[in-house]
Amino acid sequence: MVVLTAKVSKGKIVAILLIVAVIVALLVTLCAKTGGDAATAESAASAATNDERIAYLQALGWEVEANPVETQEVRIPTELPEVLQRYNELQKSQGFDLTRYGGETAKRYVYKVLNFPDTTDSYYVTLLVHKDAVIGGDVSAASQTGLMQGLQYPKT
Repeated sequence: MVVLTAKVSKGKIVAILLIVAVIVALLVTLCAKTGGDAATAESAASAATNDERIAYLQALGWEVEANPVETQEVRIPTELPEVLQRYNELQKSQGFDLTRYGGETAKRYVYKVLNFPDTTDSYYVTLLVHKDAVIGGDVSAASQTGLMQGLQYPKT
């Protein structure tokens, strides 16, 4: 059996503990900034299947029809035209950013909303999915009201 001993001064121990404390504090801060509401940050949860997308929407408070009413591939332009820049502002307010996916192809899934509060109008939720992760979305009215909001269920 080999036993090693080392002489370490009190100052070195304090310095090492201080460095470890700073590293832990940085990790806690970074984790707190990247966590949060499912609708305000890009989803780490998979959205590869219809069931996973519906579960994601249910976690946000939405009840939707079992199957999307529309599914299509969309290409996100590298330079967003003005209308998409305005749409991206909504995405940024939720923690998404479409400019990160410029030139990429995403899937667009549109579901009919069954529980939009205090209305009989039709509403639809759109999810943009890239590599099986939600990268954006919105809830909008089918009528001419032009209402469009983020993915979070409205507080009544």
